[in-house]
Formats: sequence, structure tokens, C-alpha cells
Amino acid sequence: MKPAAALLAAAALLSLAACSTEQKDVTKPAPEATAVDHSAAEKAAGIPPAPTGADRAAYLAAIKAVDPRIVEDEEKAIDAGRNQCASLANPNDKDNWAAAQRFGNDTRPLTDAQGKQLNEALRKTLCPK
Repeated sequence: MKPAAALLAAAALLSLAACSTEQKDVTKPAPEATAVDHSAAEKAAGIPPAPTGADRAAYLAAIKAVDPRIVEDEEKAIDAGRNQCASLANPNDKDNWAAAQRFGNDTRPLTDAQGKQLNEALRKTLCPK
């Protein structure tokens, strides 16, 4: 038998030996292991829950006053605000810049002054102290 054929035969035997109807599929976690409660971790990090109803409307109106384009994608605006709340929970001298970066983008850059306005709106709505 040629070395290549012997190698293929050995590989085939090993793969058959590895297959068994009694073995568990260990590559998939149990369903209960995949369920994770992120709310406790988010709360610990200073991230508030996503606003709903009147709170959502008030938050979106407050940041829309800074720049109406911010709320073109409401879910992104809510995620940005929730994440900015975590930054505001640990204030530093870059908070206004961080808000401008978080809510702005390359086609719609925001200034630090707008970042300050966003932080003020956040403190009044989504993440009061």
C-alpha cells in the first residue's frame, strides 16, 4: 500500500471511530447556558434600560433639539445615549467630546459644544444623577 493511501485509510478509520451514536455533541452549549441576563451587568456599568413610551419620546425630543439628524435612526440614538450614560456615571474632562463622537459620524460630525448639549439632555432624561 502506498503511503498516501495508508494515510487516507488511517484518517477514515479514525473519523469512523470518533463517530458514535452515544456521544454527546459538546460543541453546542446547553440551552440554559446560553441565556444571559445582561441587565444586571448594564446597571452596574451605569447603563440605564432603554426608554419606552413617554420617556422614549422625551429623550428623543431632547437630543433632536441638538441636531435633528441624530434621531434619524432612533435605535442607534438610544444605544448611543445609554452608552453615554455609562461615561457620565464616571465624569471626566472628555465627556462632551465623547458625546460628540458617540452621536456624530463622518458625514455628520458634532462639536464639543453639541456634545455638552447632548450631555445636558441626557442628564435631564435618560440618565439623571
